[in-house]
Amino acid sequence: MAKYIGAIDQGTTSTRFILFNHSGEVVAVDQKEHQQIYPKAGWVEHDALEIWQNTQDVIQGVLMECGLQSASEIVAIGITNQRETTVLWDKQTGKPIYNAIVWQDTRTDVIINKFAKQGGQDRFRKKTGLPLATYFSGPKIKWILENVRGAKEKAKRGDLLFGNMDTWLIWNLTGEHVTDVTNASRTMLMNLKTLDWDAEILKAMGIPKNILPKIKSSSEIYGYVNAGRVGGGSRYALSGYSTSAAVSRPKNALGGVPAAEDGGLSRIPVAGDLGDQQAALFGQTCFKAGEAKNTYGTGCFMLMNTGDKPVQSKAGLLTTLAYKIGNQKPVYALEGSIAIAGALIQWLRDNMELIQSSGQVEALAKSVEDNGGIYFVPAFSGLYAPYWKSDARGVIVGLTRYVNKGHIARASLEATAYQTREVLDAMEKDSKVKLKALKVDGGMVFNELLMQFQSDILNVPVVRPKVAETTALGAAYAAGLAVGFWKNTDELKKNWGRDKEWSPKMDAKRRGRLYSGWKKAVTRTFDWIE
Repeated sequence: MAKYIGAIDQGTTSTRFILFNHSGEVVAVDQKEHQQIYPKAGWVEHDALEIWQNTQDVIQGVLMECGLQSASEIVAIGITNQRETTVLWDKQTGKPIYNAIVWQDTRTDVIINKFAKQGGQDRFRKKTGLPLATYFSGPKIKWILENVRGAKEKAKRGDLLFGNMDTWLIWNLTGEHVTDVTNASRTMLMNLKTLDWDAEILKAMGIPKNILPKIKSSSEIYGYVNAGRVGGGSRYALSGYSTSAAVSRPKNALGGVPAAEDGGLSRIPVAGDLGDQQAALFGQTCFKAGEAKNTYGTGCFMLMNTGDKPVQSKAGLLTTLAYKIGNQKPVYALEGSIAIAGALIQWLRDNMELIQSSGQVEALAKSVEDNGGIYFVPAFSGLYAPYWKSDARGVIVGLTRYVNKGHIARASLEATAYQTREVLDAMEKDSKVKLKALKVDGGMVFNELLMQFQSDILNVPVVRPKVAETTALGAAYAAGLAVGFWKNTDELKKNWGRDKEWSPKMDAKRRGRLYSGWKKAVTRTFDWIE
């Protein structure tokens, strides 16, 4: 009987369930998008209950596709998730008290500015590795507690629970209120050295510790999929079979396939948990200090493994947890976070209607020879690394009557490459390591024009792996290690393979001229919000 590892990949725009075999190859996948909610300018929300329902739907989709004869063929489940996105829910009913506030959301800028008046932008950086920014979970929790009626009182009574999307899903799957070190490191509430919630920061933000999940490693058994009253009262039971007379649910919510006949995924261990970018680092098998990857998704995120000691950035990067495997020492990373990458292509499609599908952007960009002298700086949510300017806003500079939609499409793709160059420059400055090649993953790595331009502007080779689903693969690897499906990281290294490599073709003079233009364009976004 074949054995598989399942991975739930809960992203900013969609949720997927992927089955991997022992070679790290994708066996089956299902995906479902969720609604993006924009109540006000700068506000971005998700419906956490919709995401939980979608999670069940995609698991059902994979089981139906595979027709597994027994759920025991899936030996464990790992979870990877959009980080920082914040959910608070009622412990008794399982219902969120407010929509999930997404990592891109900027409503906490007033809270951030107030904190910065005492200690500056780096007030909590020494402990957390993070600058004060709207990006992180702590200020989002504070906003909900202060703005949702009755929230603060419920929290004091111990009736509320907080979690990022990993915690929300694990709680619904198993009833356990836990997170891992990588997700906890993105809240601005965890001390990087103690790997525990920091009492001083909690007091400053007015957040009671009793609402926070227990911090665990990235690879251990957190609990088992519960076929009954999952999480103490969420809307749906994963298998559809209720063992509690007090709860009535649709029978066989994951039914219709042989594997569901014995209770669906009941009793399968949930054993891996990594924030999406750390999961991609792990899936790319960047296990040695100095190895790095860049993920091109809604945003763009470069992480470099820095070993078992945190490196405090002096160049605008984040110090974060890379992963922690069971009882082993934690591994740290430097991270350069870019808010808008693939999201800019979605904007061209949905808001400007320049393209009908995201895949059309490459052909449109290829319809012109260059960017026509324009630069597009997509500071829709301010600027992240290395600037951390929440008051910046997006601009297109260099416009003339000559410019057409092809130039705008090309400048949109180039924006991701330029931002990556800024992050890499900062990373090499902090780490004192010169990158020899950049491993890449994410949906945009199949855009040939972008990948070649990325190699050109970085002046280093860019390498795409055979298995492009590295984020989900990282979560699967973490879960598999916890249950002995894989023995060690050496075994994982053997699974990694090269699919394609792009080498620099641009001459140094042109590279310097283009990048200089970009740096000038970025300054035009500064101080827009007063």
